[in-house]
Order: sequence, then structure tokens, then C-alpha cells
Amino acid sequence: MPTIRFSANLQKYRKLRHMSQEELAEKLQVTRQAVAKWESGANYPDILNLTMLAGLFGVTVDALIYGIDCPGSGSLSDTGGVGDRGIRQAVDFLLRAKRQTYAGNGGEEKEPCRPGTHDFRYEEEDYFYLDTYLGGRLFTGEEAVWQKREKAAVPIWSMNYSGRTLADSFDTGFLKEALGLVDEKKPFRGPALYRKGEYLYHCSSCGSLEWFQGQEEIYYGTIKIYECVFHGGAVA
Repeated sequence: MPTIRFSANLQKYRKLRHMSQEELAEKLQVTRQAVAKWESGANYPDILNLTMLAGLFGVTVDALIYGIDCPGSGSLSDTGGVGDRGIRQAVDFLLRAKRQTYAGNGGEEKEPCRPGTHDFRYEEEDYFYLDTYLGGRLFTGEEAVWQKREKAAVPIWSMNYSGRTLADSFDTGFLKEALGLVDEKKPFRGPALYRKGEYLYHCSSCGSLEWFQGQEEIYYGTIKIYECVFHGGAVA
């Protein structure tokens, strides 16, 4: 089992972001003394604060506790060809497609591409997008983007995902709200942190648009009720 290095990692990530203990405490709505105890190893945060810390720092919970993570921030600045106008257009299209399909309560395709799949398709002049998944409480699927060219549509990007719901308190509507907040810096799933009432969504990823992996979780209070892992990249 990996060695717990939470205290040292918390100090490292806080200092990397040029935050004082007081500033971090204010963001979490805890006391500076609580942060000091976490960094000294005298105490540990509860699951809610642990998840919020990971979201604030843009890392996985495992990275925060054990120091296990993969390189890269997952931002577009990490990709090789981000300055290329075509790549920027593709990312903008991907964001619109995600917000118009599952996350935006878009309708499913009447004829699934495979037996038993749920398919969501979005199309514009230069690109088309397909999100297709199998299952319900336990699910797996793929999102992909094709670029339309003179002779044929060419696949340029794909992401696979697999997840499960863990409790009856899971709310599909809350998940869709979180996924609808996807942005160009990490155009994979939802934001690092999104909270509404007792629900808390947390997503972390590493790598670049061309090669990435990540995970998302939803908590209701202190109970994890949903989890999903994803990975993917450019297709050439």
C-alpha cells in the first residue's frame, strides 16, 4: 500500500499556488488552525474538505494523499498544436456538442448504432460528434469527434469512460448540470469542483487533449454515490 504523504503534499500544493494558510482556510471556510494541524500531521480533513482541497488544487485525491499522479495539467496549453486554428475550432465544437447532447438533455438517436446503446449525436458544417454508451447503474461508453473532409469524415478525437452509481440518492440532473460546465481548459468532463446543496461533484484529470486520463466523483454529504473514470486523446 502506498505511503500516506498528505501533510507534505498539502504544503507543497498550497505553496505552489502561493497561498497562505489563512487564504486556504478562508476558501474552505475552516480556521487557520485546522489547516496548520493538517500540515503538521496532527489531524486530517474529512472527506468533504479533502475533496474540496483536491478540486482547488486541480489534482486527484490520490495525488493529495499519496503523491500518486501523472504529469501534465490537462490544459490546452499542454497540447502540441493548440495554436492551430483547426484544433481550436474542434475544441469549441466539442464544447458545444457536449452541452447540446446528454448534459443539455438532448434527445437520443432513434436508431442506436449498436444493440442496446444510448446514442447522442451533434453535427455542424465541419464536424460531427457521437456519444454512445451501454448500461445504466453500471455503464461504459465513448465520445468521439469526426472532421468532415472532401472525400470522407475522419475521426480526430475520442474519449472512453466507465462508471457506476453507488446509491439511490444519485441525481442524474445534478450530474448533467456539472457536465454542462465543461470548459476549454479541460474539455473532458465537468469542472474541478461543483456544489449544489448536499451534492458535491469533483473531477480531476492529467495529461493533455492529445493524451489524458481522469476521474470524477459525486458525494451526497459525506457519502460517495457515483464514480467514473475516463481516458482518451487524439486520433490520427
